[in-house]
Amino acid sequence: MSAICFSHAEVTSINKLGFWLQFGAEELYLPFVEFPRFEHATVAQITGVVCPSASRLYWPALDLDLPLDTIRNPFAGDYDRPGHDC
Repeated sequence: MSAICFSHAEVTSINKLGFWLQFGAEELYLPFVEFPRFEHATVAQITGVVCPSASRLYWPALDLDLPLDTIRNPFAGDYDRPGHDC
């Protein structure tokens, strides 16, 4: 079964601190400090993003699935971040 892409996702820029992602009309920044699974990923792994639904993005090479709400507001999501224990 193939996924239907509800919007197009594209990585537009990568620097040493994170990367910019264009999703439809929205531009999102994912800093590596808040999304550490991307920090040591290759450019191909980061740019290989697909959108399996209108509310999620998936990086198959990293087996990483993120809800857009977590990307928009990383501290409100359930994404695992080491060093953020209270």
